[in-house]
Amino acid sequence: MAADTPWLTIIGIGEDGVTGLPSIARAALEEAQFITGAPRHLALLPPLKAECHAWPAPFEDGVAPLLTRRGQPTVMLASGDPFWFGAGASITRHLGAGEWIAYPGPSTFSLAAARLGWALQDTLCHGLHAAPLARLRPDLAPGGHAIVLLRDGAAVGELAAFLTRESFGASTLHVMEALGGPRERIRQVRADDYDLSDVAHPVAVGIDIAGDGGVMPRASGIGDQWFDHDGQITKRPVRALTVSALAPRPGETLWDIGCGSGSVAIEWLLSHPSTQAVAFEADPARAARARVNADRLGVDRLTIIEGRAPAVLHGRARPDAIFIGGGLSNELLERIMDLRGKPTRLVANAVTLESESLLAHWHARIGGDLLRIELATAVRLGTRRGWRSSYPLVQWSVIL
Repeated sequence: MAADTPWLTIIGIGEDGVTGLPSIARAALEEAQFITGAPRHLALLPPLKAECHAWPAPFEDGVAPLLTRRGQPTVMLASGDPFWFGAGASITRHLGAGEWIAYPGPSTFSLAAARLGWALQDTLCHGLHAAPLARLRPDLAPGGHAIVLLRDGAAVGELAAFLTRESFGASTLHVMEALGGPRERIRQVRADDYDLSDVAHPVAVGIDIAGDGGVMPRASGIGDQWFDHDGQITKRPVRALTVSALAPRPGETLWDIGCGSGSVAIEWLLSHPSTQAVAFEADPARAARARVNADRLGVDRLTIIEGRAPAVLHGRARPDAIFIGGGLSNELLERIMDLRGKPTRLVANAVTLESESLLAHWHARIGGDLLRIELATAVRLGTRRGWRSSYPLVQWSVIL
């Protein structure tokens, strides 16, 4: 083949097989020397001259063998649109721009929305083949729609049980099997009345969300009741100010030092699906609690490292933002200043006079903003009410 001709063709194939492919994709299949894809995709093909091999599991095991085909006409089959919760990007990140060409087909999301009459731009779409169902938790709100792709029929029952546990059992599940092909079947069932035992792969589920479960707020500073904690938590009003000062942006990474319940790191992750967070916690029980909180609230991008700062920071490069919620000391601040890395937004909160004095010293030394936060809540005083003040808190924020 010519040096400037892509050697790899990625074809999105549907349950209708080659009849649903454009002529240019069918021509690529005819000319290929090697074709790979899931067994169910290969089973949709007519007899061809190419050598056909099933893609192995786990998925990554198939990448290296595929790359050995460089320079030979090769086809990789994928479901529907390979670049929407599909295998496409997992392959092309290993390739140069001129090495591949792709012919996507209708995605399962598009087919599902067409069957249900839902506006796709207003519908939440999730690929949960290998991801936790809890990713749905921030999006659960009555009246909403979601379409999810699942690994197999058993996972549909797990989805129904998850929704029921979260008090959204009144949701209607549209169980859609083999969309676009001769085996297509669509059934409706209420999540808390789920009893289907014969759901076949591939399967997608449309969810009409209903129920009386709690709806997670979208603003910074969600209620403390969303977190399991032992009292070591940045309370809601202060957390709102803290996350605002940290100013999360898409693709950024936060360090949460002395994370306690993990509330600040979790809110950072809830701000955008591309954010990352690393939490450092010396207490194993609190570290475990932070993991549970993250899993339950649907953020699986939190890395928790058990260890005491500043020692646990040795050899690391600074991230985009750092929050010091526990273990504030002059030694810790000095270590952070000495770390290599990009410009970093640092936010530190102090309650004691000693830590407040430390922040005042550093503010005078390198600048930034120093904010004193004083809060009071109304409480009963006999038959009347009065104000109960919390300990004042000082917050220092600076760009390093």
